[in-house]
Amino acid sequence: MLKPLRQGLPPLDPAAVSDAASCALPARYEAVREARRFTRDTLGRWDIGDRFDDVCLVVSELVTNALRHAVPGDPCPTDGLPSVRLHLMRWSERLVCAVRDPSHETPAPRDSEDFSAESGRGLFLVDSFADSWGWHPLAGTLEGKVVWALFRMHPAG
Repeated sequence: MLKPLRQGLPPLDPAAVSDAASCALPARYEAVREARRFTRDTLGRWDIGDRFDDVCLVVSELVTNALRHAVPGDPCPTDGLPSVRLHLMRWSERLVCAVRDPSHETPAPRDSEDFSAESGRGLFLVDSFADSWGWHPLAGTLEGKVVWALFRMHPAG
């Protein structure tokens, strides 16, 4: 499962992944809360505290963007299949959050002069809080794309 997610990520040895977790998210806005809860629980099990708030904020933004811009029509369960999937992968000094969605559209920050607007800043927040981010289309039988954010972690001890 990691191989298609690894395509397009910064150089990391996939065999050196120390932990990985993923969850399917339904195509409804409550999925953002579910993604935050899953992230909080997973990072707690992995004993990651130094970037906890940043990671949860970025996961919220990536899932929100997937639901708003990548899921066809209004986000609601249509065929019972999850259309968005959250993956968390940890190396000794890095954590990657990746959100898979069914769209082939390129994620791009909106041009906006209104910094007080309540929407349209998601990728600016991702760029501000993550150490790097990017995206890549999926290949093979998987349709859509993965948008990922990388966080550098301080080694334990």
